[in-house]
Amino acid sequence: MMLLVPLYVHPAEDPVAWQRLAEAASGLYGVVLNAADGPGELPDPAFTGPVEALRAAGVRVLGYVDLDYGARSLADVVRDIERHRDWYGADGFFLDRAPADRTGLPFVRRVARAARHAGGANLVLNPGVHPAPGYLKVADLIVTFEGHWSTYVSTFTRPGWADRQPPERLCHLVYGVPDAFLALALRTAGERGAGVCCVVGRELPNPWAALPPVLPGKTP
Repeated sequence: MMLLVPLYVHPAEDPVAWQRLAEAASGLYGVVLNAADGPGELPDPAFTGPVEALRAAGVRVLGYVDLDYGARSLADVVRDIERHRDWYGADGFFLDRAPADRTGLPFVRRVARAARHAGGANLVLNPGVHPAPGYLKVADLIVTFEGHWSTYVSTFTRPGWADRQPPERLCHLVYGVPDAFLALALRTAGERGAGVCCVVGRELPNPWAALPPVLPGKTP
């Protein structure tokens, strides 16, 4: 099981968290860089050192790009992609709040082409649910669940096409996990076909404001 870590906390607020990620490089799929619900309006030099350390350790740095379920203009999305590339040297992109039904596929395909053209070697698509299977051709990794632990254990189901995917193509992001169930949550993600995950105990509005309790070399 590899970890995809959306660390939505500023390096000035928690520099140790960013350092710890670089130290845990061997078990990480990647780290999502989200400066300000995207790259922000100006480059933030506080991210330069942590990003360089992650890259030196061999960790993918994925720039956060909000698709607003297809409601954002392509021009705005491409601007964010290019800013992540130019300001932070993003290795790929985390396309958040992606549409999941077939009607959104043309838009996401255009976004993916722009991201690849900008040098995105790795694309993570996050609809937060199982999307139409056509999205499998667009991204390297798809987040097929993002939600609360209570929902994960009570109502999670998966379509047949998900059962046939290699685990490294699917990711689950689970928050609100009680400390006593962190190890169980990791096992559950694996049993449900996800080879990549992140499980945290924090709740909304920002469950990703700190490191996941379970990192390589750190047990719950």
